[in-house]
Amino acid sequence: MKLGIVSAIFDQSNFEEMIDIVAENGLDCVEVACWPLGKAERRYAGVSHIDTKNLTKEKSEEILAYCKQKKVEISALAYYPNPLDENLEKRQEAIDHLYTLIDAASLMNINLVTTFVGRMQSKSVSENLKEAAKVWNPIVKYAEEKKVKIAIENCPMLFTEDEWPGGQNIMTSPSNWRKVFEVIDSDYFGINYDPSHFIWQQIDYIHPLYEFKEKIFHVHYKDIKVYADKLADVGVMATPLEYMSPKLPGLGDVDWGQYVSALTDIGYEGYTCIEVEDKAFEKTYEDVKKSVTLSTKYLRNFII
Repeated sequence: MKLGIVSAIFDQSNFEEMIDIVAENGLDCVEVACWPLGKAERRYAGVSHIDTKNLTKEKSEEILAYCKQKKVEISALAYYPNPLDENLEKRQEAIDHLYTLIDAASLMNINLVTTFVGRMQSKSVSENLKEAAKVWNPIVKYAEEKKVKIAIENCPMLFTEDEWPGGQNIMTSPSNWRKVFEVIDSDYFGINYDPSHFIWQQIDYIHPLYEFKEKIFHVHYKDIKVYADKLADVGVMATPLEYMSPKLPGLGDVDWGQYVSALTDIGYEGYTCIEVEDKAFEKTYEDVKKSVTLSTKYLRNFII
C-alpha cells in the first residue's frame, strides 16, 4: 500500500507548493482536488490544483515531471459534487466537469477519478437508483472507453440542514452499494472506501472490506469522534455534526490497526490517502501543515 493525502486541505498552495508539502512529509502519493475554477460551495470543496477543463498534453507532462522529481505519485483526480442534483443546471455542470476529469486522468495515465454518485435529496432510494442508472451508465461507458476507473466515496453528504433530509450521495451503506452495483454494473465502477462515515451511521466498517474487496479502488484515512453525551441529547435524527466531529487519524473512534489489518487480509495494495477535516487544526495554515505531519507519523505505524 502507498500512503498519501487528499490535496483539498492545501487550499492556500498552488500545485507545486502542494506537492512540496506532500514530499516533505515523506508521503508516496496525493489525491488531487480538481474542482472547476472558482466553484467553492462548501468546506474542503472548490480547490483546484489541476485545471482539468483546460489541461493540455504539454501541461500534463509538466505536472507529471514535477511529481516524478519529488517522488510523489498522483493516486487519483478528485471532484465530489452532486451529479444527481435536483437542480438540473447544477447537475449538468457537475456531469460536464466529471467528463473533464476522465479525459485528464486518461491523458495523464492516472486512470482513476474519485467522486460521489450524488442523490436527489428529497427522493427515495428506489427513485434515486433509477435516476443513477440513467445518469451514470453513459458516464461509466465513456470512462471504460478511456480506461479510467471511477471510485465512489461512501460519504452520505448529510451533515447540515441544507443537505437534509436525504443527503447528497446515495452510496452510504453496504446495502445501497449492492443496489447501485446492480444498476451500474461495470468493472470500472467501484468504491473509495472511507471508514469514518460508517462510525456515525453505526455500521461495521471492517466487514464490508471483505465483501467488496474487488470493488475497492482507493482508500481514505479519516477519523470520526462521536460524542456520547451530545448524541444522548439530540438523538440519531439530528444533523450528524450536532453529535460528531471529523478528526485526524488516531484521534477518533476508528481502530486503525484493525482497519489496516483487514486491508492486508484482502490483499489491497493500492493507494491510501489521509483526508484532513479536523477543525482543531485549522486556526492557521501552519496548523494545517502540522496536521498532515501528525497524521503521517501516526499512520506510518501501519503503512511503511
